[in-house]
Amino acid sequence: MQYRPIGDTTVSAVGLGAMPLSIEHRPDEQRAIATIHAALDAGVTLIDTADSYHWHADERGHNELLIARALASYGGDTSRILVATKGGRGRPGDGSWTVTATPAHLKRAAEDSRKRLGVDAIGLYQLHKPDPAVPWAESVGALRELLDAGTIRAAGISNVTTGQIREAHAILGDALVSVQNQYSPAVRDNEPELQLSTQLGLAFLPWSPLGGISRSSLDGPSGPASVGTAFHRIAADHGVSPQRIALAWLLARSPAVIPVPGAGRPASIQDSAKATELQLSEAERAQLDDALPGRAAGTPLLPAD
Repeated sequence: MQYRPIGDTTVSAVGLGAMPLSIEHRPDEQRAIATIHAALDAGVTLIDTADSYHWHADERGHNELLIARALASYGGDTSRILVATKGGRGRPGDGSWTVTATPAHLKRAAEDSRKRLGVDAIGLYQLHKPDPAVPWAESVGALRELLDAGTIRAAGISNVTTGQIREAHAILGDALVSVQNQYSPAVRDNEPELQLSTQLGLAFLPWSPLGGISRSSLDGPSGPASVGTAFHRIAADHGVSPQRIALAWLLARSPAVIPVPGAGRPASIQDSAKATELQLSEAERAQLDDALPGRAAGTPLLPAD
């Protein structure tokens, strides 16, 4: 396993996105906990969650509670595990997602998450999504208050623009340690945010990092997945899964990148964790870069670590 920094904490270069373990089409609890344990066995030390990762309206915090139970029942050392959770979104139970990022809601949500996780302070708390009804500075200011109160140790933001990153960085300073936006082989709209995160020394955590290669948990079982791409061809050359190639490609995009692929069974996260062992040649990276949608051949990339 390779490791990368999030603020002053070092975590595995590939994390576990725990959302599939609690939303629609989730596995039973035995398999869910086995998946988390398999991640830890593989050297994963970052688990990404949110209070809104649940299915039914009356089970807010389902994923956080699941992670807490999995860590408590794990036979090994869990002292180096960073559980990064998020607040600011909701799920009414009809399949939709809401946004509420008022300071009062965020402060209450963070305290509830802290209790569910069973920790003195949340290692990394992320504002899940900007609320169009709330000034951005007010939402980010709530993170500042949570830091000052000791409820959280570090702050992150998600689903944001470059302008929102700069404003949050001005408010939080070094306490802002991460940005979590969608980024994958199929979705590269957040390239400017990745570039800026790298420049500012912020970890960049792509969500749905296997888009275009695998179906996202947000898509459901009928979501599209591509076949026959350069990712698949290079995977065949290496004798590995195209998902592993996609994660290795992401890791090569910038030293700030820490993918958090979702997993619903042990084999999935075990395969994902092995991406840190895979080195792509310059020729292979060029093929993968040029295979992406909306990119002209020869566009310069961020340096690999």
